[in-house]
Amino acid sequence: MTRKRARRCREHKADPIHSSPGKGVEETRRGTSLPSSLIRIVDSRLSPRGQNRTRDARSLPQPGSPGFRHLVEKMGSSESSLYQKHLSRFLPDELVDIDGVFDALSGSAGPIEGKGGKAAKRTVTLATFKAYTKDALPESMTVRLFDGMKSVRVSEKPSGPSDQVGKEQFVVFMAALTKGYAEEKSDIVMRMISEADGTVKGSQILEFAEDLVGSLVHVLKYRNELKGWSLQNTQDPTAGTKALASQLVSELKLADGTKVGGTQIPDATCDKGSLEDWVFRVPQVSAFLNVIVRQGLLVLQSLPDRAEDALHLLPQCKGVRNSGFVSLLDIPSITYLNSHLPAEVQHRWRLLFASRLHGESFTQLLGHVVSQGPCLLVLKDSDGHVFGGFASCSWEAKPQFQGDSRCFLFSVSPSLSVFTCTGYNDHFMYLNHRQQTMPNGLGMGGQHYYFGLWIDSDYGKGHSRAKPRCITYNSPQLSAQEDFTLEALEVWAVGDPPESDTTEKGKKSVLDADPEAQALLEMIGKSRRSDGFREPAEEEED
Repeated sequence: MTRKRARRCREHKADPIHSSPGKGVEETRRGTSLPSSLIRIVDSRLSPRGQNRTRDARSLPQPGSPGFRHLVEKMGSSESSLYQKHLSRFLPDELVDIDGVFDALSGSAGPIEGKGGKAAKRTVTLATFKAYTKDALPESMTVRLFDGMKSVRVSEKPSGPSDQVGKEQFVVFMAALTKGYAEEKSDIVMRMISEADGTVKGSQILEFAEDLVGSLVHVLKYRNELKGWSLQNTQDPTAGTKALASQLVSELKLADGTKVGGTQIPDATCDKGSLEDWVFRVPQVSAFLNVIVRQGLLVLQSLPDRAEDALHLLPQCKGVRNSGFVSLLDIPSITYLNSHLPAEVQHRWRLLFASRLHGESFTQLLGHVVSQGPCLLVLKDSDGHVFGGFASCSWEAKPQFQGDSRCFLFSVSPSLSVFTCTGYNDHFMYLNHRQQTMPNGLGMGGQHYYFGLWIDSDYGKGHSRAKPRCITYNSPQLSAQEDFTLEALEVWAVGDPPESDTTEKGKKSVLDADPEAQALLEMIGKSRRSDGFREPAEEEED
C-alpha cells in the first residue's frame, strides 16, 4: 500500500461521520436536533465526495422552518426515486404551496415528533379531506380524489391497504394530475373509477365521467369562476352533464382498437391500456381533473397556465347583463363547444343576436351579425332539437360561398357532437339576401337548396338535408325533421371584436351600412324611427 493511500485510509477512519454513532456527531452538529442518520444523508447530499463533511450547523435549515420540513421529508423518507422524480417537477414556490395545503389537510402546522425523537409521518384521512374541501366539491368526487391519492405507490416495496394518505402520496398525486403524462394520470383515474384491480366496466367509466362533468360545473360555480355565465342565464346543466359525459366516453376504444359507442358502452370491458388511450385522446378528462383539483383544494393557483385553463374551459360571457336573456346552451355544452373553437377566440363570447330579444326577422339577424368576426349560431327547432354551426370568418352578404376549413356544424340536443369539414368541397358558409336568381338565406355545408344547415330569408323556415351525410361536414340531419320550423335562434361573436366594430360602436340599424338610403330618407323629410331605440353601448364587465 502506498503512503498516499495509507494516509487516505487514516483520514477516512478519523472522519466523525464514519465513526460510530454518538462519537463526534454532537460536536460537529452542536445546536441542532438532527438525528445522526439524517446527518449522514444531509452530508452526503450537501458535500461532494472528498470535501470536508463537518459543516457548521447554522448552514442547515433550522427546525420548524418550511425548508427544514422539506429536508426532513425529502431526505428521511426512504428516498423513493418515484417521489424524487415528481418532487422535481415543482418550482420552489409551488412546493411551499403544496406543503401548506398538506399541513391544512393533515391538521398540522409543523413536524410531529414520534418515537425516538424522529419526525412522525403526517397523514390525511378521508374525514379530514372532506372537512377541508367542505362544499367546494360534491362528496362523490371528494371520495374519488381520496381513493386516487391512496392508490399512489411511492416505493417498490409492497404495502398493505391503508385508509390514510402520506405526504409522498399527496405530492405524487398532485404532480401526476397537474403535470404528468397520460400513463401517470390513467393509473390514478383507474383507481378513481374502481378500487378493484384489473379491468373496469364501461358503465363505471360513464358514471365517473358524469361525476367529472358535474363536479366541474359545481366547483366553478362555488368558486365564482363561471366568467359571467350563471345557472340563471343558461339551461339546467343536468341533461348537459349526461350528454357531455356520453360524448367523452364514446371515444373509448377496446384493446383491439374497436371503438365503443351507443348502447355498447355500459357492457364494455376496458383494461389499463384502453383507459390510458382514452385519457390521451380526450383532453377534456385531464383538463377537467386539473381544474377540479386546483379549485377544489385551492392549490397551485399561481401556476402560469392556471388562468389559461380556466379561461379556455369557459369563455368570458358578454352582452347578456340585465337583459333577462336565457341561452339555449348549458354550461357543459358551452365548455365542449368552446374547446373546438380556434385557440385565439376561446377566451370570450359576445351575444350579437337573440330572436327573443331582437325579434324574429331575417333583416334584424343580418343587421346584427354581418362584419362581426367569427360567430357561433345556435338554433332550436319546434321539436326541441338544438344544433348550429361555427363560422370562422365574418358573415358577408354575397352570392358566393365563404369561410374556411375551421368551420364546423354541431348538435347539442338530443346528443352532443361536433362535425368538422371533410375537404370534399369549400361550401363552408353562405349568406345571400334579395337575389332573384340565387337562394336567399343563411346556410352552412352541402350545396344550394341542399344545405347541412339552412335558415331561410323567410324567417322561421329552415332545413337540414343530409342523406346520408352532409358532404362538407359529414354531419347527419341535425333537426328532428328535414324541413323544420325555427323556434329560437341566438348568435355569439367569439374572440375580440373586429377593429371596424370597435371604432363604430352604437351602429345598430341596417341603414347605418347604407349612407345613400339614409340621405334619401332625409331628402323626403322622413326620419329613422329606430334612432330613439338604439341599444346603449355595452360597458366592459369585470
